[in-house]
Amino acid sequence: MQIGTYQLKNNLIVAPMAGVTDRPFRQLCKRLGAGMAVSEMVSSNSLLWGSEKTRRRANHEGEVEPIAVQIAGADPKMLAEAARYNVGEGAQIIDINMGCPAKKICNVMAGSALLKDESLVIRILDEVVGAVSVPVTLKIRTGWDRQNRNAIRVARIAERAGVQALAVHGRTRACGFSGEAEYDTIGEVKQAVGIPVIANGDIDTPEKAKRVLEYTGADALMIGRAAQGRPWLFREIDHYLKTGDRLPAPEVAEIRRVLLDHLHDLYAFYGEYTGVRVARKHISWYTKGLAGSASFRNAMNQLQTSEEQLSAVHAFFDQLADRGRRLTYNEDLAA
Repeated sequence: MQIGTYQLKNNLIVAPMAGVTDRPFRQLCKRLGAGMAVSEMVSSNSLLWGSEKTRRRANHEGEVEPIAVQIAGADPKMLAEAARYNVGEGAQIIDINMGCPAKKICNVMAGSALLKDESLVIRILDEVVGAVSVPVTLKIRTGWDRQNRNAIRVARIAERAGVQALAVHGRTRACGFSGEAEYDTIGEVKQAVGIPVIANGDIDTPEKAKRVLEYTGADALMIGRAAQGRPWLFREIDHYLKTGDRLPAPEVAEIRRVLLDHLHDLYAFYGEYTGVRVARKHISWYTKGLAGSASFRNAMNQLQTSEEQLSAVHAFFDQLADRGRRLTYNEDLAA
């Protein structure tokens, strides 16, 4: 998989997810098999660039290349300026968000709301591609609603504008994340353009990954929610695509090790107060499906310090180890 001058180690990409794909999570997924990871979206509103949140999102210190940053907005000039700003902060690939279905994004005519206005799409892509020397990519949905699927037209617009790769989520804006993703439209987009097409939506197992690649003819896969608490999913898919064999599910000892490393990275990145609060959702995702995890997760949300969190995580995994059996992540042991 190649995007501009950047050759990825494989065709597996971490989807941009607000509140999830911060630098610690991106780095972790890359270590565990992802070829690229796209940042949380950064607003094109220059008034926000000095905020602590935006500065963190523009922090790529020590990050494995290529560094891909997603920008969001509806004004072509502001998006172009945001692209230049983020390239100045180290971005090597700029991704434009035309896929987010969140109401607060669509209400300001950004994200997937842009799919309603193809003339605006043209202006945005022309401005951003012309503003930076790095590759520009685009993430879209199949359309605004099921009666208005215009992904093929938008894909052709993107190709003409010089966009160098296109990610397509197999749902419309109106679908949100409900129902099942459909891949027919992604396959049609792949047939319609010559730039790399990345399939996205409901890819949660190695077998599903292989089926989606074969069915759509896509060049790569983008994986989001399925990697929450399962960052090793990328190595499992990569191995399966290369060999046809499934790797064993991770043992609880490895889950413990990965989780603790992730927590320490979060505390270092965010600081004590914010790090503890960001860590809660990750701890919940990692431990889902393990024995006793329901009560453990409820108690975790009451803890206020990193020391308390780490102590609770150690105690929880010690209890699992005391059971004297080789537990794995995918055993249905929730209690």
